[in-house]
Amino acid sequence: MKTLAEPFRIKMVEPIRMTTGEYRKVALARAGYNPFLLSSDDVFIDLLTDSGTGAMSQAQWAGMMMGDESYAGARSWQALEREVRDLTGMPHVLPTHQGRAAERILYGLIGGPDKVFISNTHFDTTRANIEFTGAEALDLMPAEAFDHTADLPFKGNIDLDLAEKTILEKGPHRIAACVLTVTNNSSGGQPVSMANARGLRALCDRYGIMLVIDGCRIAENSYFVRHREEGFASRDYRSIAQEMLAMGDAFVMSAKKDGMVNMGGLLCLRDEDLSRKCINQLIISEGYTTYGGLSGRDMEAIAVGLREVFDPDYLHYRIRSTAYLGEGLRSRGVPVIWPIGGHAVYIDAHRLFPEIPVHEYPGLVLATQLYERGGIRSVEVGSVMFGKYDASGELIPARQELVRLAIPRRVYTQSHIDFVLEVFEHMLRAPSPKRGFRIVYEPPFLRHFTAHFEPVVE
Repeated sequence: MKTLAEPFRIKMVEPIRMTTGEYRKVALARAGYNPFLLSSDDVFIDLLTDSGTGAMSQAQWAGMMMGDESYAGARSWQALEREVRDLTGMPHVLPTHQGRAAERILYGLIGGPDKVFISNTHFDTTRANIEFTGAEALDLMPAEAFDHTADLPFKGNIDLDLAEKTILEKGPHRIAACVLTVTNNSSGGQPVSMANARGLRALCDRYGIMLVIDGCRIAENSYFVRHREEGFASRDYRSIAQEMLAMGDAFVMSAKKDGMVNMGGLLCLRDEDLSRKCINQLIISEGYTTYGGLSGRDMEAIAVGLREVFDPDYLHYRIRSTAYLGEGLRSRGVPVIWPIGGHAVYIDAHRLFPEIPVHEYPGLVLATQLYERGGIRSVEVGSVMFGKYDASGELIPARQELVRLAIPRRVYTQSHIDFVLEVFEHMLRAPSPKRGFRIVYEPPFLRHFTAHFEPVVE
């Protein structure tokens, strides 16, 4: 059928309001032209991120009412620990307040100057936590992944040949870990195949390197494995996730994605000695080992969410509703990364606005256009987020200039997405912008969160 019916009924609603174009122009200027700095009250459709922005189920809310808030050994912690151990097969489970805290603890211990991390793609906080230790973070995707029109099933894979070459060039003793990001958020939310994960596991075994799986969207990845990879068509989604996670030495997760909650993270380990070191860091910065910065009700909600996320009806709706937006944009001539990933649609802003040079940030131009025209908040995933400077201060641009439209889980209906498509139609009929932005303030790390910009005037 043409209509994609949401597999849920709505019990509670949150008002959202449409503002005028003039109001939004003022709001953008007040925010330094940075969508992160906009007030949520001034946003109509919020596609900034799928992290912690979803709606929880009645079962999750019921679980929250039973949250055990004991400081140590809470029942809610025990429920979460059982669920996570069953999913990951890892004996040591450390709760954190969100995923970047898990990254900071682990990478702070195994990283450091002269160390190297290799990945299919490190996302922004992962890279920042690694580089903050003085280590180097390398992204090793195959060349075909950068062909945004190629209809390939697993464009999130790591390039195994390049990974081995890098290990040998850098020296195995310098490789702190291989990090497999599942799905590959920075490159279109594209999935990773089971065969690719097996190949990376074999590579890590060959050279004695730790394999970390960043699996905050592991359920979405399992959907693609089942439907695109030979030999998995009859498997249930949870068992596919369990097979992939069994290959990891460690597992980091922002539970704000496929944990289906608004706050929480996980760090899971097989090695007891490393686990003890991580626990020391956890207690210093996050909290005791059985809560790690989370309330009991948060842990109850995560435990339920990690079961619900593998429901076949939910996953079908989740993947198809994202594809609905991507297919609609593509049919209107918007250059998107193809095929559509699981949690978001990624637009090639450089192809959409070819006259805007990369040092004027075409992705930010698109993000501000969407907000100004329709109150839609999105995020630039390009040279604002990943650009660096050379010794002379010249911009080293990112390899891709993208804008991400991330779909919050169980929040928006098809009519909301149709509105987004209409805004794009109006934007495409208008004259294209010719100039972009310059940075007037930026912090040393993760600049995209708090940087301020100003328009470049002819």
